[in-house]
Amino acid sequence: MATNIIDFQNCFILLFLCFFSLLCYTLFFRKPKDFTLPPSPPSLPIIGHLHLLLSVLIHRSLQKLSSKYGSILYLRIFSSPIVLVSSASVAYEIFRAHDVNISSRGFPPSEDSLFAGSSSFISAPYGDYFKFMKKVLVTNLLGTQALKRSRRVRADELDRFYNKLYENAGKKETVEIFEEALKLTNNSICKLIMGRCCPEEEGVVERLKELATELDFLSKKILFANLLPSWLKKLVLSLFKKEVKVLSNSFNELLEKILVEHEEKQGEQHQDKDLIDMLLAAYGDENAEYKITRNHIKSFYVDLLFAGITNSALPIQWILAEIINSPKTLERLRRELDSMVGTTRLIQETDLPNLPYLQAVVKEGLRLHPPEPIFERFFQEGCKVGGFYVPEKTTLMVNAYAVMRDPKYWADPDEFKPERFLDTWQEEERKEQALKYIPFGSGRRGCPGENLAHILIGTAIGVMIQGFEWRFKEDKVNMEEAVAGLSLTMAHPLMCTPVARTLNPLTSGGSF
Repeated sequence: MATNIIDFQNCFILLFLCFFSLLCYTLFFRKPKDFTLPPSPPSLPIIGHLHLLLSVLIHRSLQKLSSKYGSILYLRIFSSPIVLVSSASVAYEIFRAHDVNISSRGFPPSEDSLFAGSSSFISAPYGDYFKFMKKVLVTNLLGTQALKRSRRVRADELDRFYNKLYENAGKKETVEIFEEALKLTNNSICKLIMGRCCPEEEGVVERLKELATELDFLSKKILFANLLPSWLKKLVLSLFKKEVKVLSNSFNELLEKILVEHEEKQGEQHQDKDLIDMLLAAYGDENAEYKITRNHIKSFYVDLLFAGITNSALPIQWILAEIINSPKTLERLRRELDSMVGTTRLIQETDLPNLPYLQAVVKEGLRLHPPEPIFERFFQEGCKVGGFYVPEKTTLMVNAYAVMRDPKYWADPDEFKPERFLDTWQEEERKEQALKYIPFGSGRRGCPGENLAHILIGTAIGVMIQGFEWRFKEDKVNMEEAVAGLSLTMAHPLMCTPVARTLNPLTSGGSF
């Protein structure tokens, strides 16, 4: 009798294991018969390819994976599907044929906050709210006319940047390039998005910079949580729920104070309305095109700070490092600046159209070192890409780092060659069926601040090369990479000593 019971138990266990294995196979491994999924590298039971996304330099590890298994891959985290794209041609096909389908970033975290929550512009679905806020953003901050109106603000901050470096040069002080670049971009963007209500004397600008830096680190956890199944996402989010709440409350307290101060000044006479004016007007208008809340305004500002400050500052450090490592580039760039701008006045952004080599240097730096090496979207509906079928509700991960080093479209892809962006590059880009230059994403959800970023980076590099020689202890700058939050940064911060090229400071000039 006992033997029969044991045999029955063993049989039951065997049947249960078979059923469980069949279930796992059905959920995780079996491919539908009526279409072919993209190739998939070997995965681990249950967790799938989770271990591949935990790499310190994820853009590098995924680049190697794609070079081995293909430019479009099918991955999964537990049961959540992901399609990884690492080639310029596949990226072109997706953004040309499926841009509307991938115009969403997926679902925001369930935990509501002023970032990546229900009021966030960055994580919002592509709908009325997103379109309304983007229209406000372009009209009042990032459009051609808006950028022209705000030149004076950026020129003032560029003068401060130059004068601080000139002061460092006089004292023979070594500076950390990223920290100086961060001050420039932080001050510029804060003053651009807050208009006249930017109480610098109270340390608000510095505090916002600190909060934006904290958010950059927290964002990687939020993105990772979004890739998980809903039941597991809630569990993971709960692990840093307190961290999210503290940071959100800090933003809320600071931004509420700024909004109140701005409202108190609304009755005063001002020549131009700024971004906060427009948003507060929409907030108070019952017949507005889209009825926004106070939290929408605050979340919008958090998104702008998060997207703008580090993403403009990081490339400045990388590009200066590449220039220092390339004496020929430095010589040619300085020759162009001295010829077109002169040696008595400081470069202004109105000079940029007349400085094609400087623009090429910036583009090449962004190609090799995109601020965010990987960006994600979300397939709302199933579709065919590269001859394969992508199921609905699949996360799209585009490895911009790999795309912009795709050897099929870039000669010597790992080398710093600004000359590749001169002359016939744009014509070649139009002829090739590829999307090979995407440092700020692409399509409807591409970064609307790309033009502003090019201005900030271009003028900062121009000032540093026009105004100073740079002393560096080693023969070459160590270009080892690191990832902080979602951003690509240098493992060893660039430390240099500026040496002024003129006895007297360069004067600010140009038209505004």
